[in-house]
Amino acid sequence: MTNTPDIHTQTRTDRDSMTYDVVIVGGGPAGLACAIRLKQINTDISVCILEKGSEIGAHLLSGAVFEPRSLNELIPDWKEKGAPLTCVATSDEFLFLTETSHIKLPNPPQMHNTGNYIISLGALGKWLASQAEELGVEIYPGFAASEILYHEDGTVKGIATGDVGINKAGEKTAAYQSGMEIHAKQTVLAEGCHGSLTKHLIQKFDLRKNTDPQTYGLGIKEIWEIKPENHRQGHIVHTLGWPLDPKTYGGSWLYHMENNLVSIGYVVGLDYQNPYLSPFEEMQRHKTHPYLKTLIEGGKRISYGARALVEGGLNSLPRLTFPGGLLIGDSAGFLNVAKIKGNHAAIKSGMLAAEALAQQLDTKECTTYPELFRKSWLYTELYKVRNIRAGFHWGRWLGLAHAAFQTLGGWRLPYTLSNHKDYAQLEKADQSLPISYPKPDGKLTFDRLSSVFLSNTNHEEDQPCHLKLKDPTIPIKTNLPQWAEPAQRYCPAGVYEIVEEGGQKTFRINAQNCIHCKTCDIKDPSQNIDWTPPQGGGGPNYTGM
Repeated sequence: MTNTPDIHTQTRTDRDSMTYDVVIVGGGPAGLACAIRLKQINTDISVCILEKGSEIGAHLLSGAVFEPRSLNELIPDWKEKGAPLTCVATSDEFLFLTETSHIKLPNPPQMHNTGNYIISLGALGKWLASQAEELGVEIYPGFAASEILYHEDGTVKGIATGDVGINKAGEKTAAYQSGMEIHAKQTVLAEGCHGSLTKHLIQKFDLRKNTDPQTYGLGIKEIWEIKPENHRQGHIVHTLGWPLDPKTYGGSWLYHMENNLVSIGYVVGLDYQNPYLSPFEEMQRHKTHPYLKTLIEGGKRISYGARALVEGGLNSLPRLTFPGGLLIGDSAGFLNVAKIKGNHAAIKSGMLAAEALAQQLDTKECTTYPELFRKSWLYTELYKVRNIRAGFHWGRWLGLAHAAFQTLGGWRLPYTLSNHKDYAQLEKADQSLPISYPKPDGKLTFDRLSSVFLSNTNHEEDQPCHLKLKDPTIPIKTNLPQWAEPAQRYCPAGVYEIVEEGGQKTFRINAQNCIHCKTCDIKDPSQNIDWTPPQGGGGPNYTGM
């Protein structure tokens, strides 16, 4: 596999450039909120947003029950302006699943949803984009930010678009020749969970010094159209228990949307230990539980997607600023895992960043941003739940007991639990029990390829593979004997395979299947896979997710 140039580059003289006050990488709720708030404060600040998806919303995926607190602050008259918040949350259930039955549990206070809405995050993103454009924000979908640019003193100067420059034949591609440089006083990274540029900046500026590693989950989502008699618009269900074992963190959601649609999702903590576990297969098996089966049987699956999510909370937030820019939303890690919500936190972080940038646009580092965060309700919210996710490192039952203790006031005690590196938790294959998953029936359960088809994923065939192996020998020589090469199972899109070629085992990468979940970059036990942005708006094109 061809090596690529270092992602951190200096300005090149053979590319066109544009200059703004602020460039925002990522057109999700955090980036859009940041742009809107900047323009609300000062219409003269020039702002552009780069979005790697083919359009705003194409790569957005969330459960999603939405708490409108931040939106109330950002756009108080959002109802009059037609925001796509129309499905009011009406009722909640929290269930523990055994293999054949379920037990109703008390609903934790953080998961009460009075005043919230069941939404499509993609639809909300498109609406926010329209609000931003009305204020003069320039939005460029289909342009992936692939390089960080620096001034001579090491301060971030902006980003460059286009691919990283080399095709399979080792030649410069047209995209490379036409790549654009965006220079800005401040560069805001709003890439979402485990962003490709964010991870490099975190390493370069040592932004995780004195903080915990980030810990992640993989969320797999399907939208079903079900029989009208089974539908309860606005009803919200969360579960834990079967099919996961007590050592593995995870659970499901079931949200009754409008028009007889339900959002079904399953989240598996990426600190799971058994290399034979497949989050995708656990999701499929989950749907065979009598509670789910009765609900969706006779229905039709119409959408599929998957995305990693940040779960470390306050304990794993990196330093939020670096010379020439800052981190917002899931790029930093603003998600309340106990509440099972992150979109309100993403919007608030974008607003706080905008307020700080408006004050310190011309400074080397925007130190006001962390100060505003620490004084905000978002910090207080995350502080109260800082120990809940980490408590599940002890397993399901102690984790639940500790979560209840924290909720009832234990959060006031002056201790903070630590998070760990997810990839380092994987046990060796010879110490683990293989898991036998049933074959898909094509009615309730499905295979990966038919699922990827529903995500409308597409990549240009002649572009370089965007999934880079640091050492191409590691999958067969190291990962296969030690961990039974878990990439075959943790990827929810069938990107990675072990195949026989000429009597020898070969590691195959089906990059065209990639739905940009980032799991491989997170979970690979050798940390050998580097996820980089593909060219030209490639990836999923989600609708209604």
